[in-house]
Amino acid sequence: MPIGELFILGFFGKTVPVWLKEFAVRYGLGGVILFDYSCRTQQYDNNIESPEQVQRLCAEIAALPSSPMVFIDQEGGLVRRLKESRGFAPLPSAKEFNLLAPDRKREILTASFAEMRQLGIHYDFAPVIDVDYNPDNPNIGRIKRSFSADIADVEANALLASEVARKQRIGLCLKHFPGIGGAAVDSHQEFMDISDALRQEQEELFYSLAPKMFGDAVLVSHAIVRQWDKDRPMTLSAAGLGRLRKRLADTLLITDDMQMQGLQKALGTREASLQSLKAGMDMLCIGNNLFDQEEEMAGIAEYIGGHLRDGTLSGSEIEKSIARVGKRKALFEV
Repeated sequence: MPIGELFILGFFGKTVPVWLKEFAVRYGLGGVILFDYSCRTQQYDNNIESPEQVQRLCAEIAALPSSPMVFIDQEGGLVRRLKESRGFAPLPSAKEFNLLAPDRKREILTASFAEMRQLGIHYDFAPVIDVDYNPDNPNIGRIKRSFSADIADVEANALLASEVARKQRIGLCLKHFPGIGGAAVDSHQEFMDISDALRQEQEELFYSLAPKMFGDAVLVSHAIVRQWDKDRPMTLSAAGLGRLRKRLADTLLITDDMQMQGLQKALGTREASLQSLKAGMDMLCIGNNLFDQEEEMAGIAEYIGGHLRDGTLSGSEIEKSIARVGKRKALFEV
């Protein structure tokens, strides 16, 4: 079973490293994620230098066994890996975008998604559909990642993004389920408990929008919702993911970065990855940016494979996840 299809992996550098080539040959590979900033060097010297270089890198990735998809965080504003200073199309923050005229919005999105397609990028980890319930939220509101405190504005902008992305054939991944706009802490540092902040209208927005998105994918946060699961974050929660899967039977479910501090403190990447798949996740995003664990990726794949072989991880469920990944890859075949 090609268990590498369950992984979206990050790597350091502007060409595909040997370890990633070997991983793809041995296990297959679902996708890669590109970054401009390196937490290792604390400089903007990671995967992205110029449009020409990114296009070469994406071609190199596409040539790997199993044709991995290329993912990127290109929300706009502070969270955009393709920056104008490097020759890429401009993209304002979600909050600023919301204030623009409809024609201008469409123009900006068309340029951005067309550029991604030309570069060889398949999926944008966007739009953020977290409603701006807490403007002081350090991870969303304070840095303008939410379109609006008005859920109707959030929905309208997401639908426009979907319309343009479909024309340009760029997959979209809604985030961050079940909605972290009301949170008070940063999930990069610790688990967010959003039990009291989550609103039903926010959860429902994921269910209504996901099937309308080209690529039909949802990124799941490491938030805790005690009324669903008092012990585990959503990425590791069978109850939480089961709730999501019940409403979105065919949607591709992807973790937020498995190297975020909350998970590292609790379990570490290897065990958290296994627990996430057991809970019903489709794809594990391991950026190898917050931490350099590049040499451990094959070991994590072997660890998961061992649990598949001994039956403690459901083979039939993993086959369904691999099929969902394959269905997305087919969207981008020429």
